[in-house]
Amino acid sequence: MSRQKTLIFFGAHPDDETFGMGTTLAQYAISGVRVYYVCATGGELGTVAPKYMEGYATITDLRSAEMKCAAQALGLAGVIYLGYRDSGMPGSPENKHPNALATAPVEEVAGRIVKIIRELKPYVVITHDAGGGYGHPDHIATHNATVTAFYAVNDPKQYPEAGPPFQPSKLYFGIRPHGYMKFMVRLMPLFGQDPHRFGRNKDIDLTKMIGVEYPVNAVIRFTKEAVKIRNEALACHASQGSQGSGWPRQGPFRILQIIEKFRGQRDYFMRDYPPPTLHREKDLFEGVS
Repeated sequence: MSRQKTLIFFGAHPDDETFGMGTTLAQYAISGVRVYYVCATGGELGTVAPKYMEGYATITDLRSAEMKCAAQALGLAGVIYLGYRDSGMPGSPENKHPNALATAPVEEVAGRIVKIIRELKPYVVITHDAGGGYGHPDHIATHNATVTAFYAVNDPKQYPEAGPPFQPSKLYFGIRPHGYMKFMVRLMPLFGQDPHRFGRNKDIDLTKMIGVEYPVNAVIRFTKEAVKIRNEALACHASQGSQGSGWPRQGPFRILQIIEKFRGQRDYFMRDYPPPTLHREKDLFEGVS
C-alpha cells in the first residue's frame, strides 16, 4: 500500500508554525499532504498584554489555545508537544532553568523526536536553521535535536525503545536570504530604528541574522489561497502580535513588503539531506516517490 505524503515541522514555540512557516504548511495541507507541527516548548515566556489573559490561568494555556486555533486554520493534521519549558531570549537567566529546552541534553530531546518520526513516518522533515533565525536558544536547540534525531532514526541500534527504524526522504531548514535583511539593517537607522534592539521587547539583534549566509536549495511560491489561510492563522496569535514578532509595517520593512508584493511571497529552504545539488527545487517533495 502506498503511504500518504506526510510532512513534519519541528519548531520551538507556539506561533512558529504560523509566523515562520505558516504559508508553506498551509499550502501543502491544501494539496492533501498530512502536515504536523511538533512544538518543543509551551512558550511560557512570551510577552502577553493583560487583556489577552482573561479566561486563562497561565500564559501556556493562552498560547496553547492560540496555537490550536492556528493549527485548525492551517489545516494541520495534528500538533504535538515535546514538553519542554521556554528558555527565554539569549543571555536570560531563564536559559538555565532546569526544565528549559536549552538545558536539556540533545540526546534526550532527539529521543523524543525519533519516536515521533518513527510513528508518523514523514517523507519530509523541516526545522529551524543552525543559527536559530535570530539566535534564540530554543530555535537552536530544536535544530540540533532534530538533526541528531534525523540521522539516528533509521539506525536500529539507536533509541530501540522508540520503535522500528525508518528513513525520511528529506531534511530541510527554513531560512531567510540575507540580501533583504542586509538592506533593511542598513536602512533602519535612517528611520530612527536600532537593528541591534528590534522587536516588541527590543531584545532581537537583527545584525546577528546576517552573519551567516545559508544556501537556498528550495523556494516555495505561495498561492493566494495559502496566503489567505496563513493570515487567518496569524489572527489566532493575537497575544503575540498578528503581524508576527513585532515586525512593523513602516520604514524599511514597508519597502520590503512592497517589493515582496511585486515579486510574490515565498519561503526559502536549505536542504541538508540528501546532500543538495545546484538544482533549486520548487517542491519539497520533488524526487520523492
